[in-house]
Amino acid sequence: MKDIVSVDHLRVEFATDSGPVVGVEDVSFTIAPGETVCVVGESGSGKSVTSLSLMRLVEFGGGTIASGALRFRRADGTELDVAAASPSVMGEVRGNEIGMIFQEPMTALNPVFTIERQLTDGLMLHKDLSQAQASARALELLKGVRIPEPERRLEQYPHELSGGMRQRVVIAMAMACEPKLLIADEPTTALDVTIQAEILALINRLKRENGMAVLFITHDMAVVAQMADRVVVMYRGKIVETGTVDQIFTAPKEDYTKALLAAVPKLGEMKGKPAPERMRLIGDEAARAARIAPVARKKEVLLDVRHLTTRFPVKGGILRRTVAQVHAVEDVSFTLNVGETLALVGESGCGKSSCGRSILRLVQPTSGEVWIGGRDIGALHHHDLRRARADMQMVFQDPFASLNPYRRLKDQVAEPIVNFGLAKGDELKARVEQLFDRVHLPRAFMNRFPHELSGGQRQRVAIARALAVNPKLIVADEAVSALDVSVQAQVLNLMMELQEDLGLSYLFISHDMAVVERVAHQVGVMYLGRIVEIGPRAAVFESPAHSYTRQLLSAVPIADPSKRRFIDDLSFKPIKSPIFPLGHQAAPSTYTEVAPGHFVLKD
Repeated sequence: MKDIVSVDHLRVEFATDSGPVVGVEDVSFTIAPGETVCVVGESGSGKSVTSLSLMRLVEFGGGTIASGALRFRRADGTELDVAAASPSVMGEVRGNEIGMIFQEPMTALNPVFTIERQLTDGLMLHKDLSQAQASARALELLKGVRIPEPERRLEQYPHELSGGMRQRVVIAMAMACEPKLLIADEPTTALDVTIQAEILALINRLKRENGMAVLFITHDMAVVAQMADRVVVMYRGKIVETGTVDQIFTAPKEDYTKALLAAVPKLGEMKGKPAPERMRLIGDEAARAARIAPVARKKEVLLDVRHLTTRFPVKGGILRRTVAQVHAVEDVSFTLNVGETLALVGESGCGKSSCGRSILRLVQPTSGEVWIGGRDIGALHHHDLRRARADMQMVFQDPFASLNPYRRLKDQVAEPIVNFGLAKGDELKARVEQLFDRVHLPRAFMNRFPHELSGGQRQRVAIARALAVNPKLIVADEAVSALDVSVQAQVLNLMMELQEDLGLSYLFISHDMAVVERVAHQVGVMYLGRIVEIGPRAAVFESPAHSYTRQLLSAVPIADPSKRRFIDDLSFKPIKSPIFPLGHQAAPSTYTEVAPGHFVLKD
């Protein structure tokens, strides 16, 4: 059978002030119908540049296909050289015969159009459907990617959806026209493990039914093990190794491939270990043995959350009256000790981020109490709350969105210090320099702007800014989910080092169970706004007592191709809605203590 895609000796250059920079060089591979080729490597290795070249989108980012051929076999059997195709031909191919799932869903979706408009536009253009037919197909697509209440979602705008839901909309858009080639650029980065398992099963099913070829770009080696037929390993713009998925995982030849596989945190590695442990770093053998010794601190509660409830109004009708409420956080209680990490895990849309924001009063809770260092945060007036923010800071999921693109990094790190009047003049400059040293960034970066840094470096700047006012509590909301294996390991090690040195407490919001097992002291599992299980990390991971926790752990992909679980479709369970009518009286959260400190929600 003829290949759908053939890339031969691709070279892409980017024009800069100091001359052309090579993005990828001498890249060659093929993809057959019904085959999945995974491209792996750390950030900056040229994975996304290769995929954008296949869509001829790389030129919109300042790139030029300098040499090489990109051949794509169209639906009518003709062969198209993408590198030489006219813009009108590419307009017919993009979104119709080649679909693409972009990594960052917020920038891939248009903020001023409804979800329905964004799904139906492509269907009406490429498939010649009427508005009614396109709307019916859009609803079908949203059901296919497991979005709860799809009828309501069609009327909403991207900012009204969680990160995981937005990513599912992007996946639905890419699959709308049943393309011959699907390019998936980190498609499951923002998704929790249960939804990720369902999406991977969906891609596999479409591949089988339609003979669709898949180019899958990811930094998650466990996903590679589950999805790939062949693997292409890239490093600094070149292919360093290629082979079948079994060859790459069982007998990697290149040192870089071996290091990449070794850096992957694996679920179950922490069994029997009493304290969090540093991540392994690529090329750093010494770090493998490095462990964080349990810090000899007196148990002292820093954060005490009591019956926290946060609800958001659902508007309806011509007058936009409140017709229902989203029960985002429902009767949540827990404590966090000084110098420890409590991880909140669960599906996208379960209320993890809303809980973190409610604790810091970035979102106003409906009821409940939050005590930090003996102060009731909910009872503070505006002026007192502002001063209390010095004790509590947040590291957001997307550092590019949380940093100001027009200000130099030194000014952004200095801003909280200036706002709280903690230093000025030479003392301020010295403090900012110390913070850059603290997060292992060169002082030369202080005069740079956010776009001049990689994702991992930007996240370090966000951590430096959070540390600027010497906080006691840091809420890290998916702070490492979008980072590749090596950068993720560096950032997590930095956070653990800072915890050890400064006695910081972290509320670590994440959907990556293997990372949580590595860094957390306590784990809380959330589902539909409630904590269904909470306890010491070892107890929750090694003796899960709630059915949802067991389901979450069983859905974690394993970095071993011999243990594939996504080939056959999973049994999809109906997704419950967190929306309830006005006046609905939610039952209180009551728990059973199954072991010392290990609590499970009574059903």
